[in-house]
Amino acid sequence: MRVVIVTESFPPDVNGVAHCALQTARHLVDRGHAPLVVAPAPAPGSDPGLRAPCPVVRVPSLPLPGYPQVRVALPSRRVAAALAGHRADLVHLAGPFVLGVRGMAAAARLGIPAVAVYQTDLAGYARTYLGAGEAAAWRRLRAVHGAADLTLAPSSAAARDLRAHGVPRVELWPRGVDTVRFRPGRRDAALRRELAPDGELIVGYVGRLAAEKRVELLAGVNRLEGVRVVIVGDGPCRPALEGALPGAVFLGRRTGDDLARLFASLDVFVHTGPFETFCQTVQEAMASGVPVIAPAAGGPLDLVAHGRTGLLVPPGDAAAVRDAVWALAADPGLRAAFGAAGRAAVEGRTWAAVGDRLIGHYADVLALRTPAVAA
Repeated sequence: MRVVIVTESFPPDVNGVAHCALQTARHLVDRGHAPLVVAPAPAPGSDPGLRAPCPVVRVPSLPLPGYPQVRVALPSRRVAAALAGHRADLVHLAGPFVLGVRGMAAAARLGIPAVAVYQTDLAGYARTYLGAGEAAAWRRLRAVHGAADLTLAPSSAAARDLRAHGVPRVELWPRGVDTVRFRPGRRDAALRRELAPDGELIVGYVGRLAAEKRVELLAGVNRLEGVRVVIVGDGPCRPALEGALPGAVFLGRRTGDDLARLFASLDVFVHTGPFETFCQTVQEAMASGVPVIAPAAGGPLDLVAHGRTGLLVPPGDAAAVRDAVWALAADPGLRAAFGAAGRAAVEGRTWAAVGDRLIGHYADVLALRTPAVAA
């Protein structure tokens, strides 16, 4: 199978859409298929490589406002050229909005089936940043995804939202997690002493520091006695958050094994954003054997079994976040039980298993496009 994967954003070490696209390409190669990746050009002077196992076509890009490490694609005719040149059987559109729309149109002209992967709650972003525009965002999403042969949603909540807003042909396709990299054995006593020299309970957040992530909800947690808040990530809200969370440790962006060591060295992981269509960091914390606190909204509803692998709290409720952390701080046995159950819950969610499910979706789409042969 020859597949062109179009990703709107880059690079994979800081962007979930690009990370998922790269893992998909790797799995396709492992299974004997022939992918080609179309991705935004990197920032000038940065590492130009995707470390991809297949050919990569670059398109012009711009930095994401307030977060220059992330590049977003500009419309480009190179997508159509890539589809034709690769002789694609199928196009995989990762988070289509700008570049993916070009890919959808080119696929339609060439008669190539398209699978669109929904990954970003654009309506939620419109509400956060503009205070309006949700209806317009859903009109755009409906038009883009309605043109695809299949839309893949990463969580049950995302699938419900898409169907409720009139998007047809929606199926569930979750994300995988690297259970070898993210594992409890990465826990590092020396790192824990560095982060919490007085033996404090280490409560961590990992992710982009942007308005929609609501990291300021950790202010109450930051005031708890015997608790040290650790923030991993960067973004436009970092200066304001450093003021709102005095005494918290801000480590900036971390990747790879360094990030895995930080995850495993936490006592509790808290995610605060209410607009996650999946929430990969929750899954990585669970793989690391760390109990999770997350909003009862979006992707975490599929990931966190309340009272078994972690705690779900009302979205946007700072007091509920604080109280959930305090409850876990007081009960080391419960933290250990949640962490072990979380690890067990994700052990089968490898990228290989998830990738095989994706190939099954591809096969279904191709079968529907194959003309029936008369007996």
